[in-house]
Amino acid sequence: MTSANLLIVILVGAVVGALVGLALGAALTGFYLAVVAGFLATVIAGVARNEIMKRSGAGPDDWKVPNLVLIYSAVASLGGSSLADEVARISGIDSGIWLGMLAGLFSCILLAMLMITYYINPETGRPWKR
Repeated sequence: MTSANLLIVILVGAVVGALVGLALGAALTGFYLAVVAGFLATVIAGVARNEIMKRSGAGPDDWKVPNLVLIYSAVASLGGSSLADEVARISGIDSGIWLGMLAGLFSCILLAMLMITYYINPETGRPWKR
């Protein structure tokens, strides 16, 4: 189930980031667009992942990422957004969709790493027993 969680988060984050870049690309540019796209992608991907896991019947203990992890990931989205801005600047592609997609992707990769850290027991390297 861990692979499905990560795929949901990363794919939803990249799509939401690209859509935010498409919608706001004319109004915002550069770092500001990346921050908005990364933040929205992270929050929406976390909520989408929780809803999909709840509806899939994964069980009451396994489906929900705690709100504290989502708050930390929203803060970590600043790092993903600044990385996306740098990659877009170095690549020379000046597109809001590209910048938004990168910001959503990198921010949701950080969210995925936070989810893995939350669910893995450091002593055994395996998921916590519930």
